[in-house]
Amino acid sequence: MGKITAIKALQNPNFVKPIEIHYMQNGVEKKWEAVLSHDSVAILLYHTQKNAFVLVKQLRVTVLNKNKNNGYMYELCAGIVDKDCSIEQMAKEEILEECGYDIPLQNLEKISAFYTSVGISGTYQTLYYAQIDESMKIGEGGGLEEEEIEVIYISLSEAKKFMFDESYQKTTGVSLAFYWFFNHKKHILLD
Repeated sequence: MGKITAIKALQNPNFVKPIEIHYMQNGVEKKWEAVLSHDSVAILLYHTQKNAFVLVKQLRVTVLNKNKNNGYMYELCAGIVDKDCSIEQMAKEEILEECGYDIPLQNLEKISAFYTSVGISGTYQTLYYAQIDESMKIGEGGGLEEEEIEVIYISLSEAKKFMFDESYQKTTGVSLAFYWFFNHKKHILLD
């Protein structure tokens, strides 16, 4: 269980940069506080042999700051876009790093792309889908050394209940991706 020990202003940030944006709207000069941050990629993984979605569970201190009892979130496998390579390659690397599966690039299917955190940063997230199986597993996942990521399997039979069970703290991306799957991959449900 995580615990916040201090909160202080950033002096030399590594991943985000607080800014003040001055702009004109309807002839009135206004300003807005914002944060410059990286765009991201997220992947809905469906494990064909387990008949389950693969999610990650990790501590998010921003959530812990709001919910002092629990900062752990259920999320899609995801990462920031911070390397000089294709976004598909970044998705592939995140799947290996966080979940331990090495998938072929051609297994990635783009779902959509959209803006997130529009009130504070307006980052752009690209969402993919990929099917995986145990033949692709080459590691345990878990993220980078400083991360504490647990790989979680949510069976298709429990997924709809999971989407609306508020006892599981989850991102909106999880529910969006699950909805997409149930609308676009009906043939899997019928098999």
